[in-house]
Amino acid sequence: MVKKIPLIRNTEFGNFFLLAGPCVVESEENVMYIAEKVVQITEKLKIPYIFKASYKKANRSRLDSFSGIGDEKALKILAKVRQTFNIPIVTDIHSAEEASMAAEYVDVLQIPAFLCRQTDLLIAAAKTGKFVNIKKGQFLSGASMQHAAQKVVDAGNNQVFLTDRGTMFGYHDLIVDFRAIPEMQQFGFPVILDITHSLQQPNQSTGVTGGRPEMIETIAKAGIAVGADGIFVETHPNPAEAKSDGANMLNLKYLESLLFKLVVLRKAISNF
Repeated sequence: MVKKIPLIRNTEFGNFFLLAGPCVVESEENVMYIAEKVVQITEKLKIPYIFKASYKKANRSRLDSFSGIGDEKALKILAKVRQTFNIPIVTDIHSAEEASMAAEYVDVLQIPAFLCRQTDLLIAAAKTGKFVNIKKGQFLSGASMQHAAQKVVDAGNNQVFLTDRGTMFGYHDLIVDFRAIPEMQQFGFPVILDITHSLQQPNQSTGVTGGRPEMIETIAKAGIAVGADGIFVETHPNPAEAKSDGANMLNLKYLESLLFKLVVLRKAISNF
């Protein structure tokens, strides 16, 4: 049985919490390096931290896209991060069968946006007893996510996060409707803004998803300003060489500066 690690520890100024890490487990060296750097930053800024990495990517645009180094191998690396740094872990699952397997290694099971209506998947995740982070479908309003969350609750688990990751706008772009954050907060669950995938430009003719990483700070500041409980960001030492989602990923060297600005903004807002 995996020991329980507190997900959201007490912080000064009512800080937001952070889900951050590489898009996918590429190697033990890469994952451990990123985790160590982000732990140092979040401890300095007193930000509760949940390490994020997918142990595999099931939703790739092309058949030849990188999908992972092997399920068990990747999950064991995530378990090592958890044990080494004493931090909780979040990873994606894509089928009901994956839920119990991944739950042996991590603290939060993440439901990808395009699967947020899959009842069997939500129930399987709920029954593990882990926190369940449901990403809002690109095709849904914030208000519609009440039904996805209720499936988890009705399955006996009220440990739910809801994450906005943008809404489809045309064929190759996403927009963030910031009304969705307070709308989803009305359901009584923490709401996270995914600033990485909100800036994706999917369905490109090349089969490789594009992105707008230069807008990361703008979207993040707006999310904090409207009261998001958490921020989700994928980060990598060299996004150009990342094996998944490099086009919309934040370079690790810029993470501390971004988070510092967000902490200052959250503190200022809390004074009103």
